[in-house]
Amino acid sequence: QVQLVDTGGGSVQAGGSLRLSCAASGFSNSRYCMGWFRQVPGKEREWVATIRADGGGTDYADSVKGRFTISQDNTKSTLYLQMNSLKPEDTAMYYCAGAQPCPGPWNAWGQGTQVTVSS
Repeated sequence: QVQLVDTGGGSVQAGGSLRLSCAASGFSNSRYCMGWFRQVPGKEREWVATIRADGGGTDYADSVKGRFTISQDNTKSTLYLQMNSLKPEDTAMYYCAGAQPCPGPWNAWGQGTQVTVSS
């Protein structure tokens, strides 16, 4: 069973940076994807970025491209989201997610970590 625990949220002023982390365990092989999503109250959850564990290919939403970077550590036990040049519209609850097999439905979720960007 895949377990994800995401941490690292907080409050920052516009233009600042934060790094989110997600501790992952339970993937049965290397053929999976991990990603980050975000959600604000009253709106649907929005996809932010994806990384493939078997090769490291990445993809980003247009709204964060060039500002956010998704990565994994060498052991692939921790997922990161480096967020630079933050904007107030990046304020949301951020969730890490896992999909195995990949491509496939997102079938594992972290509990969420709040990011607040003030102007």
